[in-house]
Amino acid sequence: CTLDSEVALRVGGDFFFDPQPGDSPVKLVLIAGGVGINPLFSILLHIADLHGYQESKGNGYKMGTAKLYYSAKNTSELLFKKNILGLMNAFPGKITCRFHVTQQSSQICKELQPHVTGK
Repeated sequence: CTLDSEVALRVGGDFFFDPQPGDSPVKLVLIAGGVGINPLFSILLHIADLHGYQESKGNGYKMGTAKLYYSAKNTSELLFKKNILGLMNAFPGKITCRFHVTQQSSQICKELQPHVTGK
């Protein structure tokens, strides 16, 4: 988003992302904390499917970028972190993630370091 961009925000309730082929592309920002990642991880997998279908078939819904911001106490509590890194590697620039840890006391593994902020 840029200054003065219009955004839609949703907290709680049912989470889904089901665009239709004729819909305009959107850029998604997903924000999760702890186990709240579960429905957003499903959305992220669907986004990856949409990107994969677009790349292989060249038609269907044209997906915009997706940015995930995910916070937990420490990296061991970041669920699906290896899967999320895999999605970022499979769709560079199209799917990105910033992990945030609030109570990390041990060294952060080299693979996660570029994507983690926090204490």
